[in-house]
Amino acid sequence: MKVYRKHLTAVLLAIISIAVLAGCNSDDGKASGKSDPLKVHIALNGKMGPLVIAKEKGLFNEEFSKLDAQIEWSEFQSGPPLLESLASNRVDLSFLGDGALIAGIDKNLPFEVIAQTGRGESSVRILAQAEGNIKQIEDLKGKTVGVASGTTGHVYLIKALKAHGLTTDDIKLINLQPDDAQAAFETKKLDAWAIWNPYYLNNIEKGNAVALKVKGKILAPGAIIARKGFAEEHPEIVEAYLKVYKKAADWQIENPDEASEIYSKETKLPVSTVKTIITAEKPNIFFTEDAIKAQQESIDTLAGVGYIKKSFNFKNQINNEYIFEAFKK
Repeated sequence: MKVYRKHLTAVLLAIISIAVLAGCNSDDGKASGKSDPLKVHIALNGKMGPLVIAKEKGLFNEEFSKLDAQIEWSEFQSGPPLLESLASNRVDLSFLGDGALIAGIDKNLPFEVIAQTGRGESSVRILAQAEGNIKQIEDLKGKTVGVASGTTGHVYLIKALKAHGLTTDDIKLINLQPDDAQAAFETKKLDAWAIWNPYYLNNIEKGNAVALKVKGKILAPGAIIARKGFAEEHPEIVEAYLKVYKKAADWQIENPDEASEIYSKETKLPVSTVKTIITAEKPNIFFTEDAIKAQQESIDTLAGVGYIKKSFNFKNQINNEYIFEAFKK
């Protein structure tokens, strides 16, 4: 029995020693102030835009290293699947086209509108087969039209049809993500396609598509967004993100040739095609009245056709706090 007790005592002392040493090591870690860097989930929405420049040139490194933060990148073809990841806390910062933006607000998804990406004057068109018999918007009646549901292309299509006295009920609408729609359009399974750059200009330059003229001017402004919970907890990260986004946008404006080379590698498109796209309209993260007005028109139009539950005031959805703090004098 005495041997047993001595053995048990020795075991207990060994366990206590290990616990004490572990506690010391833990305290040493806390004392040194070392902790794992904050993981920031940033989503690329397509293969072009200032975020691609920022990623390629490592522009986030300096700003984020000051804040002990690291980026985890993800990439999406369009806004709707990005929204799904954002809703499940797998995206913290990104940007959206007007279709996904409006749908997300309508569904009360947890994000804030913190800046814009630009006016969107040159970004979306409706393509028809170059050798087909569709020459104007009215000719789309009864035809098969591809679009990624809930995207900026979808909003553009609805607004363009409305301007010419038609609705989506007058066409055969096929929901396709861009890469799938590209294949369907090339094999002539689609009569027309509502799509954004770089897809639309690339198809026109290849000679297999024509862009249909639309009455008036349809703007398709995008927005920079932040997940609410993340932004409330880490406002300094959101401000740093905006600074880097603008730095990348300004660099693109000042270096169109090098920027075109970067985008060409990402998209596999000719450098000349890319340069035409990025010089057609300058990115601008500060809200403009015409872009806000265009968003409101899109909201009212989508509510009118029943795509969203009801209209809402877009200005009330904008949180200028982060952009003011990031760029205050």
